[in-house]
Amino acid sequence: MTRVQANLLLLLAAAIWGGGFVAQSTAMKAIGPFWFIALRFAVATLAVLPFVFLEARKARVKTSARHAKLYVLTGLALFSGAATQQIGLQTTTVTNSSFITGLYVVFVPLIAVFFLRRAPHWIIWPGALMAVAGIYLLSGGHLSALTSGDLLTVVCAVFWAIQITLAGTTVSETGRPLALSAVQFAVTAVCALAIAAAVEPISLSAISAAAPEILYVGIFSSGLAFVLQVIAQRCTTPSQAAIFLSSEALFGASLAALLLGETMPAAGYTGCALMFTAMLVVELVPGFTRRRMPAS
Repeated sequence: MTRVQANLLLLLAAAIWGGGFVAQSTAMKAIGPFWFIALRFAVATLAVLPFVFLEARKARVKTSARHAKLYVLTGLALFSGAATQQIGLQTTTVTNSSFITGLYVVFVPLIAVFFLRRAPHWIIWPGALMAVAGIYLLSGGHLSALTSGDLLTVVCAVFWAIQITLAGTTVSETGRPLALSAVQFAVTAVCALAIAAAVEPISLSAISAAAPEILYVGIFSSGLAFVLQVIAQRCTTPSQAAIFLSSEALFGASLAALLLGETMPAAGYTGCALMFTAMLVVELVPGFTRRRMPAS
């Protein structure tokens, strides 16, 4: 798979997540956040599991204790990000949440620098700033007073950045994106189930009312989109992946306009242009500079 193909897969994942954002919000009218997380990722685990066994037959690298640890850590990061985002949606607006979540586009290269001691290509920094500015303009160019939900969503963005970084590292070592997906989904489902059973009420009628959202987000936003993410990250960097994945805000706004009749603010079109520009520069500039380098 080429880097271009990998980044196109990341765009597809972002489009699916953009559609799932509406489902995440509406589902909580019927069901608590932890039950929703538990059920969506249980569905995702079951959807991916058959393909894990097919992948295992062709695996070239045996799963070591280090690999298992990375799988679990990625799952814990995924659970933490999903939980803080879902709880945050109870006390913040969708506009604020979509913008603040997009801050992972800045946190990913910071993690690479300070924890992995890897300096990303210089174009990542202006690309990240353009993507964040694009998300901000897409939200209308303003944020209401910060709430506890906003602060939780900042924490969520940090956990998404950790998940993106861990997923890239793990898949590059193991070559088993489906195994990683299944384990991180299962870890997230188990953690959420343990909390939901202790603190949230549940009934069959509540599950039935939220079933369409659970199935969509479980099969597509969780199962398919996260699998596309970890497959694509074998052939691109975490910093580039973060910028392409941040386009979920763009797709979310577009689908909300199409499906819910919401309108995009005038500044949103400038935001869209900035986000597309960011994706283009991080895709084209590294290859262009490599070609310009003199042969040794």
